[in-house]
Amino acid sequence: MKNRTKLIATAVVLIASASSTFAQASATATATATIVTPISITKTVDMNFGNVAVQVGTGGTVVMTPAGVRSATGGVTLPATVGTVSAASFTVNGQGVYTYAITLPAGATTLTSGANTMTANTWTSTPSATGVLTAGTQTLTVGATLNVAAAQPAGVYVSGVPFTVTVVYN
Repeated sequence: MKNRTKLIATAVVLIASASSTFAQASATATATATIVTPISITKTVDMNFGNVAVQVGTGGTVVMTPAGVRSATGGVTLPATVGTVSAASFTVNGQGVYTYAITLPAGATTLTSGANTMTANTWTSTPSATGVLTAGTQTLTVGATLNVAAAQPAGVYVSGVPFTVTVVYN
């Protein structure tokens, strides 16, 4: 019986030492990071609503699409002598085939001529919301709505503070 107890005790010690030897394992891994080309945006063309006429008693709007096509509402008309008409245009550069999010101004931009003002708002873009940097570049165009008051005084109206378009990788 004593030998049996000794044998069992020895077996327990051997099993315990064997279990503790095999209870732990290790592995290694490497860490990697890839720095991609930074995204950038550069203005190539300013927005210009062109020549606009307004009736004395009725204001309206000029809607400029991102394609540079304008239309008038309310008492606003677009004369045959159009002047310079252009949607804003930007070049976005970055890592090829990456997508990016577009943030347009949230509020209105004020255009002034002396003491007179108008606002531009309701911003739109092509592409809208998300772009793709095919071959690492893409043209982004922006349109907006110009709000013209009834009997808006004549003058050249310019935004004192440029509007901001922001792009960021998705």
